[in-house]
Amino acid sequence: MPSDAQASATMSTPFSNVPVEITVSVGRARPSIRELLDLGENSVLALDKTVDAPVDLYIGDRLVGRGQLEETEDGASSMLAVRITEIVEPEVGSA
Repeated sequence: MPSDAQASATMSTPFSNVPVEITVSVGRARPSIRELLDLGENSVLALDKTVDAPVDLYIGDRLVGRGQLEETEDGASSMLAVRITEIVEPEVGSA
């Protein structure tokens, strides 16, 4: 019997190849207008999360998962990536 992942991979719909943009949120900052106006090149804007805290994944404004930031090697350069650690189930009745 195929697993859910295998069944999902073999299902094909007209929407299967439509790209979806995922936004990764690493944290938020709430500076005052004065602090914002004082920002310049090389300023540091502190966020509300630690470096090793989970990041949130959004499609549009909907939270769809959480993960950990990782560094991957793509040829000569390193790239930032997210290891997905949790899939957030949609709320029943939400559109």
